[in-house]
Amino acid sequence: MTKILVQDAVDGGISGAQRVVEHPAWPVLKNAVEQIRPWQSKDGSIDFAADGAPSRTAVDAAFARVTGAIEELSPLLPHDAAYHRALVADLRAWAEGGFAVPDFLDSLLAFHPADLRADGLQHLVVFAMYTQNGNPDRNLEAVVLRMVWPEWLSELEATRYDNPLFCGITFEDFTSGYDTNSAVLFPETIAVREAPDRFTWGGIFCDREAARFRAVTEAAVKVLRLELPDDIREMVSDQDRCQQAFVLWDMVHDRTHSHGDLPFDPFMIKQRQPFWMYGLEELRCDLTAFREAVRLEADGFGQGRDVQYAVLFDRMFRFPVTGERVRNYDGLGGQLLFAYLHQHDVVRWTDSTLKIDWERAPQVTQQLCAEIEDLYRAGIDRPKLVHWFAAYDLVSRYLAPHPGSRWAKGPDALDLSQPPRKLVDDVLPDEFPLSMFYEALAKKLKSVVASTKGITAAGVPEREAA
Repeated sequence: MTKILVQDAVDGGISGAQRVVEHPAWPVLKNAVEQIRPWQSKDGSIDFAADGAPSRTAVDAAFARVTGAIEELSPLLPHDAAYHRALVADLRAWAEGGFAVPDFLDSLLAFHPADLRADGLQHLVVFAMYTQNGNPDRNLEAVVLRMVWPEWLSELEATRYDNPLFCGITFEDFTSGYDTNSAVLFPETIAVREAPDRFTWGGIFCDREAARFRAVTEAAVKVLRLELPDDIREMVSDQDRCQQAFVLWDMVHDRTHSHGDLPFDPFMIKQRQPFWMYGLEELRCDLTAFREAVRLEADGFGQGRDVQYAVLFDRMFRFPVTGERVRNYDGLGGQLLFAYLHQHDVVRWTDSTLKIDWERAPQVTQQLCAEIEDLYRAGIDRPKLVHWFAAYDLVSRYLAPHPGSRWAKGPDALDLSQPPRKLVDDVLPDEFPLSMFYEALAKKLKSVVASTKGITAAGVPEREAA
């Protein structure tokens, strides 16, 4: 049934329809949402008794523009008709309830982008939500996106990397919550009265990932005087090619969270654990994507080689120097990869120049993946706290812990009468500080990293006034 729907969409020209962002109703919708967002509290409600609160008349007028614009734009997107009807109903119910805490469960349940993965297909998405790595508040947001689902990726998903919920997507335009570092559209971020039994989709913006990867990598290569092979230099300069690499990387990474020898909930949503456990999980998924990319390259897929160097450069150059140092598990994973390659003589920092042994890099990177997988495989036979210490030992084998760390001193330094979740309080905010190399690199790349906020394939877009 889904394949028939996809073919109907392609044959009917839905993916090539008028761009939503070129329709006069889009700026009306966008500006109305931007007007509403500052009126909202952290939980998404509007407090009419607060100082400086808007009048009910002003809010009603803005909401009328939102619902009217959605209804005007919806005919451009017949595949989203049921979602848009439910969305307008949720918006009106919110207004009728006095703009209390918003609830978009009904419209969330009506939105099924993974059921119709056709390359170039547009979606108009409006929800009250927070944006991961972006805005922490559940503000109203509007985003127009396109599906990225080329035939070669569809074939790989069908034959090698089953991931029916994954959506590769790109930005067309967005409101302020996405003028941030957020590169995902996940259903769990949406304001609902109760969590659904299961989520049916998850989207990652490969254009933003590719654009910031290119910006940071180009700057790092220049600072570190790294000589790239010709094909990798060409990849880094090609936005479309990088997007293809990232959508493949993301698809394999995403499915890996539920594949392999997993001694615990793979997403660790309901567990309180030391942040290096999250860092190892994310790195495991990335290195699994790397290993699969090596296999794909051997099988004649050019995207396989691109994924390998996207993983290496993003992990080594961008992740460790991006974000705050408080429980930065992605940064930890990047530091660990660099240290592992350096201590195995794949990466050398000599005469203020970074050199990489391109021939040995794939083998040694997969070797780290194997070490993490061995840790996981043994974890099923360990109590939780013992497993956490085993993971700490793996990380500290290559990265120096903070000299004030209690965990580095071993079990005797901790109050083991407490439950494991309480011992997480003894983890330092920055348990594995940056090395001198990364402290210097962070200063060199600080402005470039900051400039990637809100970036898309076209660069940092100008924002319209609300």
